[in-house]
Amino acid sequence: MVEESDYENRGAVEVNNSTSLARVVVRQLIESGVTDVVISPGSRNAPLSLAFFAAAERNLIKIHVRIDERTAAFFALGVIKATGRPVAIVCTSGTAVANYHPAVLEAHHTNAPLLVLTADRPAMLRKTGANQTTEQARIFGKAVRYFADIDGPVFPMELPLDSLRMGPVHLNLQFDEPLLPDDSSDWVSEISVAPKSFVNRSKSATLRLVGARGVVVIGHDRGGLPVEEITKFTKVLGWPVIAEDPLSFPDAVAHASIFLTSQEIRSTLIPQSVLVIGRTTLSRSINAFIKSSPIQYVVDPRTATVDTDRQADRIFTSLPDLQGVIQSDDWIATWNKVAERTKKLIATLDGWNEAVIARTIAAAIPNDTAFFVSSSRPIRDLEGFALPRGGVVTYANRGLAGIDGNISTALGIAYAHKSTIAVLGDLSFLYDLTGLINKEEINCRFIVINNDGGGIFSTLPQRGANGFETVFGTPHGLNPAEIAKSMGISAKQISSIKDLESEIKAPVSGISVVVCDVPDRESNADNLKAIYASLNSM
Repeated sequence: MVEESDYENRGAVEVNNSTSLARVVVRQLIESGVTDVVISPGSRNAPLSLAFFAAAERNLIKIHVRIDERTAAFFALGVIKATGRPVAIVCTSGTAVANYHPAVLEAHHTNAPLLVLTADRPAMLRKTGANQTTEQARIFGKAVRYFADIDGPVFPMELPLDSLRMGPVHLNLQFDEPLLPDDSSDWVSEISVAPKSFVNRSKSATLRLVGARGVVVIGHDRGGLPVEEITKFTKVLGWPVIAEDPLSFPDAVAHASIFLTSQEIRSTLIPQSVLVIGRTTLSRSINAFIKSSPIQYVVDPRTATVDTDRQADRIFTSLPDLQGVIQSDDWIATWNKVAERTKKLIATLDGWNEAVIARTIAAAIPNDTAFFVSSSRPIRDLEGFALPRGGVVTYANRGLAGIDGNISTALGIAYAHKSTIAVLGDLSFLYDLTGLINKEEINCRFIVINNDGGGIFSTLPQRGANGFETVFGTPHGLNPAEIAKSMGISAKQISSIKDLESEIKAPVSGISVVVCDVPDRESNADNLKAIYASLNSM
């Protein structure tokens, strides 16, 4: 049986193919405009790691090091979200590759240009029982836009780099011994940076509208489309706007996800058509409203890659040119009347609870602050209880809406911004603790909503089922602030709206954690039920 040790004793070969391949790849990436790479330590990926390090010493690329491949990949996603540029991730062979999978799936569902560079043993070692050798080829299946299993000293990068326009790319690089360079680093001086543009190639189509009772619904991530473009588009359209992210669209209808829970209200607001931008993934009430429309339009670039079977009367991969726009003052007034009544109801909420906390955070965030919201309850509370406003750049992982990797994604976003605030639930925070192992100068304040478990399940049909607390509620009894302190992170606990406002408005310096210990999960669920019930009596 062939063992890795057999290769360790062979001595240096005349031409070091591993070093050559690594340098060829690194050079092409830098010359294409890639500016950041996230490396996880390992032996098999040494040729890539050392080549990137040599380039970083010449300030040709920025290296980020993360010991956990899962957090490394989610950190890269954060950088991609904040910059719009491709980011490379590098790991060794074996389980390291599999740990990338959650982030690759998130990138797949958001068309994020994540370049996955996995080191592998030579193909001759596969199926021999060799150490740390598994089937890495096509391990991500259909989640990547391009894949190559590479050996030899060279590889042209035109196709994988072009494929990054449409989403993640996986290159599996076979590195044979020796894994260390056998010559100087003079090759770095030959690199010429000439950044290429990663732009969408799609052309605008034309949409001829019928009827005036239309509504625009904007999913949280907008299908990757810029806020400015969508705002210009909706102003021309002149329809009521429902935004899952109310902090990016100040003209959106307030509290739509709340008042549309009322079937009675929904019946008075049935539209002639709905135009959905991106994917709506947060509220059942919003999706029920969309289904009530006889005509549905979708604008989402991902329908060309991921959502190819998306159902709608007409689908666009970019914002269409509009024809036949008809506006109705009565229609807009009806929406504004319902929104205003709901706004007054929401304003009566007080005390220390998740709804008021969400409303307070949204109002208090300073302008020009980057804002990350974790999946599950926090993002839904912000959608429902925040008043629409602008001035804030909002991010979230809405591709698959997982709670894994949220700390890491937030820190990747914060790396590209001067000041970032991130709101996480306690389980999201605990899930990604290794993301806090970080030596970079990053300014990010984490607001952790701690209800001792999975609060969202108390608002779903699972509530009350036998064994609920064990398999859904999952109380942990831990103190997130003390855990953060044990990792060298500044942390505190607060229990008042006044303190929360102070923490939100205070300058963000370094990484810190603020824990909001809130009433039990059942109380929050009951509070939501009471609000929904009140809508029917307005």
